[in-house]
Amino acid sequence: MLRAAGTRINRMSYLPKWLILASVIGIIAGVGAIAFYEALRLATQLFLGDLARYEVPLPSGEGLRMGSAHYARPWAIPLVVALGGLIAGFIVFTWAPEAEGHGTDAAIDAVHHNPRSIRLRAIVVKMVASAITIGSGGSGGREGPTAQISAGFGSLLARVLDLSPEDGRIAVSVGIGSGIGAIFSAPLGGAVLAADIVYRDDFEMAALLPGMFASIVAYVLFGAVVGYHALFVISGVYHFHTVQFAWFAVIGVLAGGIGLLYARSFYGLVALTRRLPFSRKLRPALGAVLVGLLALWLPEVLGTGYGWVQKGLGSDLLHTPLYLVILLPFARILATSLSIGTGGSGGVFGPGMVIGAFTGLAVWRVLEPFAPGVGHSPAPFVIVGMMAVFGGISRAPLAVMVMVAEMTNSVTIVGPAMVAVSIAWFIVGRAGDTIYRSQLRDRSDSPGARLQFGLPLLASRTVAAVAQVPRLVLPATTPAGLAREQLAGAGLAGAPVVDEHGTYLGNANDDRLAQAVEDHGEAATAGMAADTTSVTVAAGATLDVGLEALMQAKGAWVAVTEGNRRVVGTLSASDVVAGYRRALVEDTRRLSLLSSHATALDLRVGRRSVLAGRPVAGAPLPPGCLVLTVRHGDGLSFVTGGTVPVEGDILSILTRPEHAGEVERLVAGEDAAGAATGPAEGPAGTPVA
Repeated sequence: MLRAAGTRINRMSYLPKWLILASVIGIIAGVGAIAFYEALRLATQLFLGDLARYEVPLPSGEGLRMGSAHYARPWAIPLVVALGGLIAGFIVFTWAPEAEGHGTDAAIDAVHHNPRSIRLRAIVVKMVASAITIGSGGSGGREGPTAQISAGFGSLLARVLDLSPEDGRIAVSVGIGSGIGAIFSAPLGGAVLAADIVYRDDFEMAALLPGMFASIVAYVLFGAVVGYHALFVISGVYHFHTVQFAWFAVIGVLAGGIGLLYARSFYGLVALTRRLPFSRKLRPALGAVLVGLLALWLPEVLGTGYGWVQKGLGSDLLHTPLYLVILLPFARILATSLSIGTGGSGGVFGPGMVIGAFTGLAVWRVLEPFAPGVGHSPAPFVIVGMMAVFGGISRAPLAVMVMVAEMTNSVTIVGPAMVAVSIAWFIVGRAGDTIYRSQLRDRSDSPGARLQFGLPLLASRTVAAVAQVPRLVLPATTPAGLAREQLAGAGLAGAPVVDEHGTYLGNANDDRLAQAVEDHGEAATAGMAADTTSVTVAAGATLDVGLEALMQAKGAWVAVTEGNRRVVGTLSASDVVAGYRRALVEDTRRLSLLSSHATALDLRVGRRSVLAGRPVAGAPLPPGCLVLTVRHGDGLSFVTGGTVPVEGDILSILTRPEHAGEVERLVAGEDAAGAATGPAEGPAGTPVA
């Protein structure tokens, strides 16, 4: 049934296809957000509530609980946080090591490099490990696991429905945005985030409309269970004063610096942790112990921290000593780095906003006694701090502003907040940093975009025109040992695996088959070794899609499928080169036929060619001669003025018909028929006239 559905969906036009896909992704995002919300609530009650006898404060959207005034069992706090880190580390590094850290970055990496790569196992492990990490007191955000749940389902859709690389990228992007939008009750922010978060300095417009639909579906489902209300509530109505522009600018400058400190501290600790001389399973526990000890002094570092943000929006932290308020952003940075950077599981989005809230609160506390226009409520400064710190360091300022406005029901503050967010964004952008290291700079760095604009002729040929008949297809029931022998006999690195109906299951190579034998002995089959995340390409796709699939696969070949995921061929890099070569020759020949003033030549560079070993721009070619491409071995590239051909390269050239013979002699050199470009030599080595 899934095979038939995939075939029908892939044949649909844009609107019905994405109405269906976005709806399904939105449903999973909403259900996933509910599941993780409940899992985190139960874990928090078990670890901090029952074991440590401590109640964390909750924001208005989660019940508005003030939390415990002090620790009933202070000795238990470090032990409980460490226990959570120990359990989470064991779960992650036993079953899905890719689930460590913050899941949003892993999802962004999948968008750019292989939308089919997120395993279902990683999603389950991420949800359980994150609930334990954060529920036991670790500093992390709940958006990372939720984003990975829905992004992982988008990845699953890309696999089972055989979506194109472009549609797969959109599906995973939409999953990221809709999951985060649901868990924060911010559907518009989630939709914008789907398009804003995958690049540092660009916007993925193709994900915006599907993201809007998926995000609202997810929000409706999540709200039906949790309630349709903002996460935070502020009292009163915000009134802007002109002088606040100056104070918000101050927040912007501080937010940019604190954002950079957040990212660099986090990844610095990640690098340090990887050098520790003991098991990865134990590293999260070490970080958790340190977080627990820090929490004995500053309980604000425990858990998500959203309850403390709610306190900061009101008057509950007005009597906290000023030096502690100033320390809170830095303490939260340290706690998040120790909790997640050591290998624990959780998001960095939520902590980033908590760090920003504490930054805004600290600025208000410093300015309030003497500065004009500050106001009597810290709420505007807290909200602007949330927007500026994470809007800058996430390199997604628009999405974060919209999301925080929805989370706090404070749309009127967005305009004045733009000055702080812009300054923070400029500071972070100048430094070239981001909390999401998998983000690309812009669409020109995307493999798909580079192929589209750099090799446009690829879009004129289909995969079916160049694909090869598969030399070996392994039935899933083939014993793994026999499959290894067949691969070796055919001289292949791997082969596609199919079920009894001929449906593609994944690729198997010698390493995976050997591992299957080690795990299952003689019962091991090729089906057990099949990599279900392997990239495929449809036979009817164009060659630019095929080349992108090869790049995502990071291998020598991909399986070519049609209809109900039936394997009809394989595509390799050499097949794409051959197809592009034919397209280029046909295109230049067509161009020469269209004009009586030009002719197309394919010439091999000779030893004495005027082009051998020198830049094309300096070669003494006839006027109007245009060198288009150079083929070196199996590589084909466009020629620029700085291109330096070497002997044996083949050049595609356009020139006037009357200059064709001269161009042949100049390019071919002594290999040209009948003449050499340099002076001939007599027997004694003297030139002959």
